[in-house]
Amino acid sequence: MIFLARVLINAVALWLAASWVSGIDISSSGRGTTWDVVVTLGIAAVFTVVNMLVKPLVKLLSLPLVILTLGIFLIVINALMLMLTSWITETTDYGLHVDGFWTAVWGGIIISIVNFALGLLVPDKD
Repeated sequence: MIFLARVLINAVALWLAASWVSGIDISSSGRGTTWDVVVTLGIAAVFTVVNMLVKPLVKLLSLPLVILTLGIFLIVINALMLMLTSWITETTDYGLHVDGFWTAVWGGIIISIVNFALGLLVPDKD
């Protein structure tokens, strides 16, 4: 149940990032709004899985840089996770497209803020 809530939160965050940052695009199917919502939910599911599996490992390996930069390097990690999601989903006809690193940085910042704000509504297992 928490996974589904995280997917919905990430879907809203990705949609807002695509709306506010030029250079982040979610491919439209041309089949209507309902199908576009399904595509966004699929991309959010991939993004959630990437954040669950890859991000902890990258954070662990880059721990010295995170400490050295007092946590600022976490923004770079968020951008890299967004770019990895873009790379994975662009293999299909429906996917997320990120133009470059700095676009991913701004998108990562927006996604982090939205995840924090909406994540307060979802209780953790702890």
